[in-house]
Amino acid sequence: MAEQKEAKLFELSNGTMRVTISNYGATITSLFVPDKEGNLADVVLGFDSLEPYLRGASPYFGCIVGRVANRIKDGKFTLNGVDYSLPINKPPNSLHGGHKGFDKVVWELVERKDDENPSITFKYHSHDGEEGYPGDVTVTTTYTLTSSTSMRLDMEAVPENKPTPINLAQHTYWNLAGHNSGDVLEHSVQIWASHITPVDQNSVPTGEILPVKGTAFDFTTEKKIGCSIHEVPGLGYDHNYVLDCGEKKLGLKHAAKVKNPLSSRVLNLWTNAPGMQFYTANYVNGVNGKGGAVYGKHSGLCLETQGFPNAINQPNFPSVVVQPGEKYKHTMLFEFSAE
Repeated sequence: MAEQKEAKLFELSNGTMRVTISNYGATITSLFVPDKEGNLADVVLGFDSLEPYLRGASPYFGCIVGRVANRIKDGKFTLNGVDYSLPINKPPNSLHGGHKGFDKVVWELVERKDDENPSITFKYHSHDGEEGYPGDVTVTTTYTLTSSTSMRLDMEAVPENKPTPINLAQHTYWNLAGHNSGDVLEHSVQIWASHITPVDQNSVPTGEILPVKGTAFDFTTEKKIGCSIHEVPGLGYDHNYVLDCGEKKLGLKHAAKVKNPLSSRVLNLWTNAPGMQFYTANYVNGVNGKGGAVYGKHSGLCLETQGFPNAINQPNFPSVVVQPGEKYKHTMLFEFSAE
């Protein structure tokens, strides 16, 4: 019966920035922000219509992924003595919630406000056993334009009857020069993290936590993505950064700053999550996107704040298990500017 809900697009605008969001996967499909001259550009990768999202052509463009973001090793975990098996949708692992994660369902529209801080709230009820996960969970996400060039995302989830792992992530691919402007290797990035969780050959964290100093993973000071990407094993960055507890704003820690020299657009990201997956669109290869753009490798970058990948199987990582009656809360603040 839930399948009768229709996938739609909604717009939030405050006169300076304009965001289009779908109730399908709580997905950001476009986001227009000005450069230093006041010129608007759409800085997120995506499609012109919902059809490609609905038929599964999207490599997680702009969506919210869950019940558990990122990889779970071999699609298996044990919780309170019970063994769980998940779909292996990215062999040999389970990725981003399985075959039909939160990115591939229609969420219910709960509330929409069109005042000076326009916002939209979606809700999704995930049932016990869905994609192999235990317990019923109610998830809500709210996108709010909090100032002329800032957007806040609040994700909450409440397990109703069983403890369960919950780790939601927002999977937008950013290109601050404009979604159709080629690769992001000239973007400079700073990440407030002095450690990463290194990965095995299947991109699953080994359980170690290693310093980035002296490695290609060091973004503790501003650095162009293209500067060291060729030293990274594999196709590029796809790693979880252990966020430091540095400068705070509204109770959120500074996670990353991205700058595009061409447009002078800057994105500062703040969060309360312990980690952040920095991903450079390594697997995007000839995707036909908006306005005839063809997205190739490194055509965007993802800043997915999150619990650590495979934390359910790594006792030394911060736990992602949420108990019934407890509330999972994950906030991201995207601040755009031009400098």
